[in-house]
Amino acid sequence: KPMDDSPDEFHTDGLSDLKERCTTYFNGGARFVKWRAALKIDPARGFPSAAAVQTNAEELAEYAAIAAEAGLVPLVEPEILIDGSHEIGVSAAVSEKVIAATYVALKKRGVPLQYTLLKPMMVMPGASCGVRASSQEIAMATVRVMLGAVPKEVPGIMFLSGGMSEEDATINLNTLNVLADSGLDEFKVPWVMSFSYGRALQSSVLKIWAEAAGTEREQEGKMAAEESALALYRAASQAQEGRYHGPHPSQIKASLIENFRGIRSGEDPPGV
Repeated sequence: KPMDDSPDEFHTDGLSDLKERCTTYFNGGARFVKWRAALKIDPARGFPSAAAVQTNAEELAEYAAIAAEAGLVPLVEPEILIDGSHEIGVSAAVSEKVIAATYVALKKRGVPLQYTLLKPMMVMPGASCGVRASSQEIAMATVRVMLGAVPKEVPGIMFLSGGMSEEDATINLNTLNVLADSGLDEFKVPWVMSFSYGRALQSSVLKIWAEAAGTEREQEGKMAAEESALALYRAASQAQEGRYHGPHPSQIKASLIENFRGIRSGEDPPGV
């Protein structure tokens, strides 16, 4: 919902009954939960504001404490939205500030970091930026930000896909892990770097399924969708280990952001 002092920025509602809900989730068999805070970059308007950064950090920390007390593993998601025309350097500075503030709040609240996971966006230019970043540039910026902000006690960083295409999400994750295993001390990381993708593991599957639904090819389409899902997960799993080599099984080559946020249709937005 909108921030009181900055109505064009947002924070996530739902803490009031979270303790009871987490108990229900645990008793129902859940062991992982996620809380998403979405922050936008707009340098001209001073976004994200200090208030938005602090409020979202404190709410993420409160959620994580409640979830951990209920026996659940909290995924902490301070997402930096890809919308905007900012370059990768701006994204890096904001990402480090937001993630560092989140861990200050988590530590202050007494959250056991060794039983948490971080779910951030990779560091990249805004979707409307005219300067496109290479996978290597994204990996280098991302690792540097994470090393500057994420404590070593955190066991894993599960990156979100955040509007990237299915193929780009896989390639960028692979490049991150290749870089971390390169032997260069400045890129050596203490955590697992993996994925917690949504759209980047679903879009091709849903496309295949939808095209066959209600036709005589429905059963065939269901089987093809299942095969697509397995192929997408296999590619992402290989990328997690830095051994993805392609070709990618995606049926959708354009960036996913255009389908879900309507930035443009047709080709990839610059910078994605």
